[in-house]
Amino acid sequence: MEIPPKSPDGSEKSPQSKELLTSNTASTLCISSRSESVWTSASRSKWDIYHKPVIVVSVGAAVFLFGIVITSLSCIQTKNKNVYKMCGPAFLSLGLMLLVCGLVWIPIIRKKQKQRQKSKFLQSLKSFFFNR
Repeated sequence: MEIPPKSPDGSEKSPQSKELLTSNTASTLCISSRSESVWTSASRSKWDIYHKPVIVVSVGAAVFLFGIVITSLSCIQTKNKNVYKMCGPAFLSLGLMLLVCGLVWIPIIRKKQKQRQKSKFLQSLKSFFFNR
C-alpha cells in the first residue's frame, strides 16, 4: 500500500480527502441512477411487468359495467330518470376509455420487453468481440 505524501507543514491529509480518493465512481453512479433495470440482471415476474395495465383494464371494465347498469336504470325507473341519463353515458365512456388504454398498454410492454432482450443480446455480442 502506498503511503500518502505529507503536506509541507508535516501534517497528514484530512480524513475527508482520503475518503474522496477512495470513493468508487461506478458504485456512486449505480446508486444514483433512476433505472434499476439497467444495473440489475434479476428477471421480473409477469405480475411485476403487467400489474399496472391489468389494474387499469379491471377498473375500466368495472366502471364500464357500472355505466351499463346506470344507463339501464334510466329505462326502468321513472324517478331520477334525468340523473341516470346523464351519469350512465359518462361512466360508459370513462370505463371504455380505461379499458382500451389498458388493452393497448399490454402490447406496448411486450414490444418493449423484446427490444430489451435484443439489446442485452447485442451488448453481449459486442462485448464478446471487442473485449478480446
